[in-house]
Amino acid sequence: GRSVLLVDQAQFPRSKVCGSCLNGYAIAALDQIGLGSLPTQLGAVPLKHVTLTAGGHRADVPFTDGVSLSRTALDAALIEAAKAAGAKFLPGVRATMEECVGDVRRLTLKSAEDSMEVEAKVVIIADGLNGRTSPHTSTVDPKARLGAGTILPQVPANLPPGQLIMAAAKHGYVGLVRLEDDQLDIAAAFDARFVRDFGGLAPAAIAVLKEAGVPEIDGLEEAHWKGTPALTRRPAQIAGERWFAVGDAAGYIEPFTGEGMAWAIAGAVALAELAAKPWHPSCIQQWTSTHASVVGRRQASCRRLARLLRHPLMCRWLVRVLAVCPALASPFTHDWRGQSKLNPLSIGGAT
Repeated sequence: GRSVLLVDQAQFPRSKVCGSCLNGYAIAALDQIGLGSLPTQLGAVPLKHVTLTAGGHRADVPFTDGVSLSRTALDAALIEAAKAAGAKFLPGVRATMEECVGDVRRLTLKSAEDSMEVEAKVVIIADGLNGRTSPHTSTVDPKARLGAGTILPQVPANLPPGQLIMAAAKHGYVGLVRLEDDQLDIAAAFDARFVRDFGGLAPAAIAVLKEAGVPEIDGLEEAHWKGTPALTRRPAQIAGERWFAVGDAAGYIEPFTGEGMAWAIAGAVALAELAAKPWHPSCIQQWTSTHASVVGRRQASCRRLARLLRHPLMCRWLVRVLAVCPALASPFTHDWRGQSKLNPLSIGGAT
């Protein structure tokens, strides 16, 4: 019921550093806006279990309700869904938020060929980790790791569909999963100094996999790797006069098993209801509270897991225990599954 302009500085299709996993919580959020069947339509691979490896030890933990799906396919489909719902889409355009004038917020839009000004009742900022649209900067955790990723055209024979490998080592972790097009998605998080010491992202990934006990993967060193800014960060504000931040722009920590995507999708679903209402200064506090309810608790859970992975001896001990009793992982896997759709995904009752 609103006039919507969707602007993205990238040209599509495009690759993105991402683990390419949607867990049950993310799919439940998509279902709330009528897109729950989208992953299946795109040929997403159902995930059956996560294999945790550390120090040569491994444990298989059941992982249901989730899928692996490339961002190339998912993002293009989401854009088409937005256009089908009536949104106008401008790719290859950078947006700069300007001052408020009366009851609108002005923006400057620039492409390679042209520039123009537009006015909006509300601006939703989803410009990622290192975005510049918000008037406020983020505080980066001094121990934050860098994100990294690549896609290989061939999947190792020992990685069947439905298996997600998480290899943990002292200075980072690497995730491996087969995509719907039978390519291998590799996503990782490394200590920045570790990357420098090993001479790049590829050597760092090879070192982590070796320390974790994962067999050597052909083509890692020659692959085209992409990195991200430091992952864990907290913005000073996630809302202001006639603007809201969502997704990575609203704060981020090291994610696992599709949680990063779940935060972004669930947050966007929750924000839509508020953004469609007439603007009032109370909307700032409403979104701050709602985001904490929908996303904040889940991020806190991932933060605890990230701290655990920074202790190699404890991590190895945990993997050995889970190898004997996988059910002990249920406090984490429950959050990844579809049961989490019982958590609030709208602003109903928020104050």
